[in-house]
Amino acid sequence: MPPSALFRLLEKLKTGSLDGFLVSKEENVSYLSNYHICDSYLLVSPKKVYFITDFRYVEEARKNIRGVEVFKYSNLFKDIGRLAGRLKIRRLGFEARDLNVASYGKIKEYSGLKIKLIDTFNLVEALRQIKEAQEVKYIKEAIGITGRAFEFLKGYLKAGLSELEIAGELERFIRFQGAAKSAFNIIVASGPNSSFPHAQVSKRRLKPGDALIIDLGVEVKGYKSDLTRVFFLDKILSIKRKIYQIVIGAQEKAIEAVKPGSEICKIDQAGREFIRSFGYGKYFGHSLGHGVGLEIHEEPAICAKNKSPVQAGMVFTIEPGIYLPGRFGMRVEDMVLVTEKGVEVLSGAINKSI
Repeated sequence: MPPSALFRLLEKLKTGSLDGFLVSKEENVSYLSNYHICDSYLLVSPKKVYFITDFRYVEEARKNIRGVEVFKYSNLFKDIGRLAGRLKIRRLGFEARDLNVASYGKIKEYSGLKIKLIDTFNLVEALRQIKEAQEVKYIKEAIGITGRAFEFLKGYLKAGLSELEIAGELERFIRFQGAAKSAFNIIVASGPNSSFPHAQVSKRRLKPGDALIIDLGVEVKGYKSDLTRVFFLDKILSIKRKIYQIVIGAQEKAIEAVKPGSEICKIDQAGREFIRSFGYGKYFGHSLGHGVGLEIHEEPAICAKNKSPVQAGMVFTIEPGIYLPGRFGMRVEDMVLVTEKGVEVLSGAINKSI
């Protein structure tokens, strides 16, 4: 039988008056098929589900994917049109944010006049917001590796090391810990570079008194982690200690605001108002957080504009920051799971003390 996510998607197709759906986004294909293979598509209909791939992946797919028929294509878009016709699909939804114009044109050409292509937005992504137990398990494994990497850094960091050397050592460490890869380009930002929220790793070498931001995530079974910690070399100046404590306080306020049924924007508001109360509001310019799962940035967005309700099963980051241009920046990022009764800080055991 197809994974439960497929059943939920089929229910959504009914309400959207679609009798078929073409999944082209890699993460959505992985989610619905319960297995990660790139360069593949899913053609979903109430009658049948096809996992469409090529010679490179067909044997692997047939070995690992259950409940759907694995189809090896020879002419991708022609075969999609042929399969849609075989299933008597008349209204075929597609992922408008993912499918490029050239691919859309080819599918339209081979589908013929009997099949109408219907653009959709966030159909599968909305399902992915609510994590199942196995997904949370993989996320926790990724967080565990990330936490061990931060603990390793405490005995490794010293003045004279370059940001590039630190990033390279982290890449080595997480692989030996079982991560498939880093979830994104690791951020290692020292001294004045830490005032850039997404600083590029440079050759700058650590100096005594530096504040060092490490933003690190790893991938386990396709699922990601995303945590940020601040490290201090040598003596901590009073202003840096003050800013750090404000950021920690803002995160605590935001976590307290995570309540099932409450508007998501209230989480952002709680953290942002705390920072603003100390006079640093203009130095916190990004959203408070974002969903994490098969993508490092996915739904829900934890921002002032999002008035959607907080729902049990959501996993997202809470990452307030203060960035003083030309001087230094501070950001602390943790991942939380919304439960029926409140919130679980998935990365809460990782030490943030200074």
